[in-house]
Amino acid sequence: MPKIPRNLPGLQVIKILSKMGFHAIRQKGSHVVLEKIIGMERWGCVVPLHKDLKVGTLKGILKQAKISEDEFFSFL
Repeated sequence: MPKIPRNLPGLQVIKILSKMGFHAIRQKGSHVVLEKIIGMERWGCVVPLHKDLKVGTLKGILKQAKISEDEFFSFL
């Protein structure tokens, strides 16, 4: 499993999640809410548009989106 990069901007995370089927449903300030609908389930996550996301923040986003780190890095 690759190490989580420390200098991944929020905009790049949004682009990767968009490739994985998520789409932005709203934005308030510097936080974008993304959503993915699979069948009757809705999965959502909040991504801050910061220049560099901290490792813990990125792990929290992946946990909200129910995506493994390996799956995320395959799109990186």
